[in-house]
Amino acid sequence: MRQLTIVFGLVASGVLGIGLLLKTLQGRTLRPGAVALLGLVLVATALVVVRGRKRNRATRGAGTTSAPVPPAAPEPSPQSEEGIPDEAVYLADDATLGPDEFERAMALLCERDGCREIRVVGGANDLGADVLAVTPEGLRLVIQCKQYGEDHKVGSQDLQRFGGTCFTIHDADIAAVVTTSTFTEPAVEYAEQSGIRCLDHDMLFAWEAGTGPAPWQVAGG
Repeated sequence: MRQLTIVFGLVASGVLGIGLLLKTLQGRTLRPGAVALLGLVLVATALVVVRGRKRNRATRGAGTTSAPVPPAAPEPSPQSEEGIPDEAVYLADDATLGPDEFERAMALLCERDGCREIRVVGGANDLGADVLAVTPEGLRLVIQCKQYGEDHKVGSQDLQRFGGTCFTIHDADIAAVVTTSTFTEPAVEYAEQSGIRCLDHDMLFAWEAGTGPAPWQVAGG
């Protein structure tokens, strides 16, 4: 409608201009054909102007249209040490985890908290060591995992067997026992005397949740 109004306005202006021209030429004879031709020229000029305005608008609209931004490529997931899965679920109360899975879960926690050179070595001939690692401070860490039920406490004999190999055989700077259960009082006393760190169920759960210390951060004897 706006464009049509402009066209009619231009035509009206042209007709008015013709009238003024005729009035100016009073004494002269002007052929009707010439008048019609002049009117057509004015109309054609008006159409050219309108089309030019439309073309300019289309050009401006195309220039301001932003191209869609392609989605960012996902970052590659970090690679874990050999023998340690990239993803795992580790819960202190997850009874469905087998002994091997529990050891790998402890290794993942060590990796999460900055340890390196992590190895899961638990087995029949592990000599008490289930997880070996180097702490963020560069100390050699040896962990023994005890996945026991609530009623099965870690006793002093367990600690003594581990204490006989963790330092002399595995050259541990820090030796720790991690359990899903608790420790007997004699076991705690032996651990304090020999410098072994002990993490019971509650401490393990806190370590997993990130609210408690890691084994190498627990005070030793």
